[in-house]
Amino acid sequence: MGSWKSSIFILILCLLEGALSNSLIQLNKNGYEGIVIAIDPNVPEDEALLQHIKDMVTQASPYLFEATGKRFYFKSVAILIPPNWKTKPSYVRPKLETYQNADVLVAVPDPADHDEPYTEQVGKCGEKGERIHLTPNFLAGKKLAQFGPQGRVFVHEWAHLRWGVFDEYNYDQKFYLSNGKPQPVKCSAAISGENRVRRCQGGSCVTDKGCRFDKVTGLYEKDCAFVPNKQQAEKASIMFAQSLDSVVEFCTEKNHNKEAPSLQNQKCNLRSTWDVISDSEDFKQTTPMTTLPPTPTFSLLQIGQRIVCLVLDKSGSMANGDRLNRMNQAAKLFLMQTVEQGTWVGMVIFDQTAYIQSELRQINSGTDRDVLTRKLPTVARGGTSICSGLRSAFTVIRKKYPTSGAEIVLLTDGEDKSISTCFGEVKQSGAIVHTVALGPSAAKELEQLSTMTGGLQASASDQAQNNGLIDAFAALSSGNGAVSQRSIQLESKGLTLQSRQWMNGSVIVDSTVGKDTLFLVTWTTQSPQILIWDPTGKSQSGLVMDTATKMAYLQVPGTAQVGVWKYSLQASSQTLTLTVTSRPASATLPPITVTSRTNKDTGKFPSPMIVYATIRQGASPILRANVIALIEAVNGKTVYLELLDNGAGADVTKDDGVYSRYFTAYDTNGRYSVKIWALGGVNAARQRAPQQNGAMYMPGWIENDEIKWNPPRPEINHLQDKQVCFSRTTSGGSFVASNVPKAPIPDVFPPCQITDLKGKTQGNNVINLTWTAPGDDFDHGRAHKYIIRISTSILDLRDNFNKSVQVNTTDLIPKEANTEEFFVFEPKNIFLKSNTDLFIAIQAVDKANLKSEISNIARVPLSIPPPEPDKKLILDPEIKLNITIPGINVLKLMWKWIGELQITLGLH
Repeated sequence: MGSWKSSIFILILCLLEGALSNSLIQLNKNGYEGIVIAIDPNVPEDEALLQHIKDMVTQASPYLFEATGKRFYFKSVAILIPPNWKTKPSYVRPKLETYQNADVLVAVPDPADHDEPYTEQVGKCGEKGERIHLTPNFLAGKKLAQFGPQGRVFVHEWAHLRWGVFDEYNYDQKFYLSNGKPQPVKCSAAISGENRVRRCQGGSCVTDKGCRFDKVTGLYEKDCAFVPNKQQAEKASIMFAQSLDSVVEFCTEKNHNKEAPSLQNQKCNLRSTWDVISDSEDFKQTTPMTTLPPTPTFSLLQIGQRIVCLVLDKSGSMANGDRLNRMNQAAKLFLMQTVEQGTWVGMVIFDQTAYIQSELRQINSGTDRDVLTRKLPTVARGGTSICSGLRSAFTVIRKKYPTSGAEIVLLTDGEDKSISTCFGEVKQSGAIVHTVALGPSAAKELEQLSTMTGGLQASASDQAQNNGLIDAFAALSSGNGAVSQRSIQLESKGLTLQSRQWMNGSVIVDSTVGKDTLFLVTWTTQSPQILIWDPTGKSQSGLVMDTATKMAYLQVPGTAQVGVWKYSLQASSQTLTLTVTSRPASATLPPITVTSRTNKDTGKFPSPMIVYATIRQGASPILRANVIALIEAVNGKTVYLELLDNGAGADVTKDDGVYSRYFTAYDTNGRYSVKIWALGGVNAARQRAPQQNGAMYMPGWIENDEIKWNPPRPEINHLQDKQVCFSRTTSGGSFVASNVPKAPIPDVFPPCQITDLKGKTQGNNVINLTWTAPGDDFDHGRAHKYIIRISTSILDLRDNFNKSVQVNTTDLIPKEANTEEFFVFEPKNIFLKSNTDLFIAIQAVDKANLKSEISNIARVPLSIPPPEPDKKLILDPEIKLNITIPGINVLKLMWKWIGELQITLGLH
């Protein structure tokens, strides 16, 4: 039984890795409540781990309290215990807490030696992160030397998660030139230490006296590291080195190192971390406490069986536009395919009154599924009372289980002025309510139910060809279910056909899926001709026709063959849709998953929405996929939006498997649904997940004038060059737009900010710039022109951009958005001074003269320290040598030890 449970739950991490956060955290006065820390089922059962988690948060709370000027502390935490751990009386059933909305994931590292804590961040500066990742080894204190006390690290990660700040170090660029001299990337600059290199060979290591210069860059050699002194007086910054005993503050405007090319400076326009925190909503709604905060409290939660009750609208308006039948088609897919084995399912239908169609029934076989599908409503009549339906669902659930943690799937197309009368009951029940709004008149308050309970929200128009209802129900897999049981949508297409037209297409069944594969076809008037072929070209038989519900389905026996499946559907004067779902082929091979969301649930024109899609196989991002978002307004108008993982525009980090894009094509007020199509072909590849935005791996310490090195940071094999071919479709939920003006929509969207400007000299102080082109409207279209300005002061350029020296860009014609731009110029003679650092920024302008934000600031040194003749690398001239014997012999021995040429020096 134990091995069966292990195989069932082994891949739950895949679901969690791809899930985008719907956090339950609340700030109650000064205390954070509702924090969910989930333990992955792959973690071996160990009660000590629970105590380690408690100890970390308990230690972190006073550290956070003091670091934020007595403003914040941790008040309550829920620990989500894996279902494959032994049950105990102290473990209670979760309410709204799920693996999908967990704020912290504790999981075994992949690969085994990568225990670095980190935080997923897909948003821009000041926007909340997605999830903190920790490992059992880290929590057990086995990485103290590298990262410092666990409680301090948790505060570092919390600042990423809650306030959207970034790290004040940079693994990719550990040093930078300031007035011709290399400086370590750190904050504050007052943190003391030395620049050193450790060279290891054959199991033995030696420490060089100093780092050597690279004559090309003027910086130190690649292996050089800044090693801090263990004893410090400097108090900042937590986002650089919280492991230092003296560090108890975030960098402020007074001590922030604005010159360093840290991620914080690059992402936050040179602002200090405290400045960003002070601008947060948390900060604005609190004042410092005058008393000490209480110790955090903890609840231990363990997931049980899934309980779902369908609450379906059968009011008179459901007769319009074939809505009732379309609802039944989607509900049948949910009951036949989406809901997992072992789930308890009940059903309530409602008009002005609610009717219990089925008490809770456990899904153990196809018979159980068939019994439930026969309970779906067949006639639409009456008014709309959503609260009646919800109250009857509570009754159904309470006959067998508490409502806490149970799920309700609520679909309605009608207005209901009394819906808010049961909001208190819903919140008190502890049930999770998923909402599906059908058509333009569904109650405007509907989304409040999903928001207050942590449920999903979706909408669908009356345009059947967009398949919105089926997509919404297909997305309702368990938030806590094993990925090996999860239904994964491979395809969702629709088309309105005229006289005997064909709807042709193909779908890829990749090696990670194939079990329980289902082809589902729906129509609006009469059954079409349906042809399906497997990858060998063999025509498939066994199609089941359900003419009453106007649908047909093919259940592929066993595991579907890997490859390209083809289909052809023929009909006249009606709308057809095709949906393909499957389940993972193996309990040990992570499936490729696609999850999606928008940056907010409501958008007020002209504020743009951002659409995100995360594609992963387990913890590994999938790169270079083709990703399209279909965004449908409530009136049925659709926009196709290509999402990109290029680190420009709306996309914060390049090649992290998160595809992003701004949406500005508003058409009307009301609900907009989001659907994602993702296709991996010959260029798609799987990559090891980059561990960015986390506590720094400290190379070592200087204590009593002696360097105590830590083991070298484990190397990350970034690109595995594993080609992956796949197709996926998923619902991205919905959002609500307001304040959209009537057509024609005015041009109010500027070009997006350029965030990847880079510069370098290419000889004779000629400067070469590269960046990704913005658009006319954020990252769409083509900008009209660029303004490039330069200065020798980074702050002057940021604060007085319009007064800085402008570069002649007459011949620079902007390219289409998301293409690479190149520009070469030579600065004026007034800048050509010895050891001058030149700072450069760009602003894009559109045809309406709307201007983008100022770009990130690129630093270009115009004069690099000259190398010593006839030597590729030279020693740091600032290294002080204490020579007590004739210097010529010491230096000869030193050069021989480094492996350089024997030279003779004379010291006087």
